[in-house]
Amino acid sequence: MSTPQPDRERRFRTLYDDTYVDVLRFAQRRVHPSHAEDVVADAFLVAWRRLDQVPRTPDDARAWLFGITRHCLLNAQRGLKRHDALAVRIAETAPAVASPAEDEGVVRRLELAAAWHALSPAEQETLALCVFDDLTSAQAARVLGITAAAFRIRLLRARRALRRRLDPAPATLPVPAPAPTRMEARS
Repeated sequence: MSTPQPDRERRFRTLYDDTYVDVLRFAQRRVHPSHAEDVVADAFLVAWRRLDQVPRTPDDARAWLFGITRHCLLNAQRGLKRHDALAVRIAETAPAVASPAEDEGVVRRLELAAAWHALSPAEQETLALCVFDDLTSAQAARVLGITAAAFRIRLLRARRALRRRLDPAPATLPVPAPAPTRMEARS
């Protein structure tokens, strides 16, 4: 038995109204802003076609749409390449040394931006799903099509990679002096 058309339209409108802004932000962080709305339109077209597969809880439906949007983004690879090229140019123009008059917060943000751009795209995506998109590990795992345990491992590795890039030179411990040999001790 198929769903009556008015009920289907109502369900889709509710889904759209509840998630559009979040899905648009999700896309805008991953492609050039001029392409984000096109990607979101494609994602909602897929959602309309697969409306019977939408999870019932709002958070799960949102994560499901993020997964669909991610697949649409992968299909729009040219836009991602333009975005990456722009990020590289911005990172290259950032000043390497800050003047003493600059605000410490600005310097820290520049360091964070440089560290972010040094991460692999997979590490950036893993961190973005949790930090920017506010997804749980299980929801983010669904977006990537992996298990929650696999996502937690990726998240742990991505956080470590970001920390390493923010503090690349670990403090060196003093090397203890060698113990005297028997001959030196007798003299």
